Amino acid sequence: MTQVERSQVQRWRGLLNSERDAAALYARLAATETGERRKIFEELAAIERRHASHWEDKIRTAGTEVPRPGRPSLRTSVIGLAARLFSTAAVLPLIERGERADAGMYDEEPDAAPGMAADERGHARTIAKLIDGSRPNPQQQIARREPWHRTDRSGSLRAAVFGVSDGLVSNTALVMGFAGSGSSRSAILLAGIAGLLAGAFSMAAGEYVSMSSQREMYQREISLEAQEVAEKPEEERAELVLLYRAKGLDRMDAERLADRIMANSEVALNTLAREELGLDPDELGSPWSAAISSLLAFASGALVVVLPYLIRGGTVALLAAIGLAVLALFAVGAGIGILNGRSALRSGVRQVIAGSLAAAVTFGVGHLIGTAVS
Repeated sequence: MTQVERSQVQRWRGLLNSERDAAALYARLAATETGERRKIFEELAAIERRHASHWEDKIRTAGTEVPRPGRPSLRTSVIGLAARLFSTAAVLPLIERGERADAGMYDEEPDAAPGMAADERGHARTIAKLIDGSRPNPQQQIARREPWHRTDRSGSLRAAVFGVSDGLVSNTALVMGFAGSGSSRSAILLAGIAGLLAGAFSMAAGEYVSMSSQREMYQREISLEAQEVAEKPEEERAELVLLYRAKGLDRMDAERLADRIMANSEVALNTLAREELGLDPDELGSPWSAAISSLLAFASGALVVVLPYLIRGGTVALLAAIGLAVLALFAVGAGIGILNGRSALRSGVRQVIAGSLAAAVTFGVGHLIGTAVS
């Protein structure tokens, strides 16, 4: 046997041990459950045993002895014991994290059998549905009853809120720094306008790049899912059946529902994107919307402290700028608090304190620099 063949067999043995351990874990979970959930765990264990058989055949074909099954790993033993003492619900989050970490283990494995990579990716999704159980989606329930709770999938509202806050705090601090140094009205005004423009376009560019990258990533995931629907419809149907059974449907109802969904490729892709990827193909976010809203929001926040210096300078402009900044900080903080369902007063005061500290520090630094220079 060559060195390459030895390394291959060693890799196959490691994968075999991993599959055997996973099968033992699901078998232990099945022993603690009843009904449909028990059947689901038994099916997951059977899938892992099928994967293990594949690696046993590879090792046997290479002319080496197939290792005997050993004791389950310490992790499997501990999780199995916890499930028996408490419940499977208590350990499912740990199993889900492990499955998600191993979801791509066969993506680049040249010796894996067809379908093994899809099986591994499907396990994490099945466990996630088991965690949810048969509970309806709370976001969908809330959205139907209370439309104002709908999330902002486009990212525009998020960008606007952070844009106003960042523009207000950063430009207030910048203007206060120049004011503290004793600069002239024209210098303070120039600094404020420069900070407004630089910050607004920087925010817009950052949001555009961020949202574009996120959208491209989502589109790639959906395109891969579309490829799987076209090339492996039976595997995708099986995943849907398992997912709906994990949600609480019995096998017959889950199979009927999966058949109806898979009958239309567009509906199948839309459903799989939502159920498996957690994505809404119609709401992937708009880079331009996020960029424009962040630009306008930052500019509106940054303009507050500049306004008094557009009219006049001196102490009057400084006091007016401070007063406007405090009012705006409180308004932004209170608005964030209301959106989050928190106390408007508390959130407003917190925002005023944070912004005031930043402005005070830059004012003091500016004063020290102005004194030293003069």
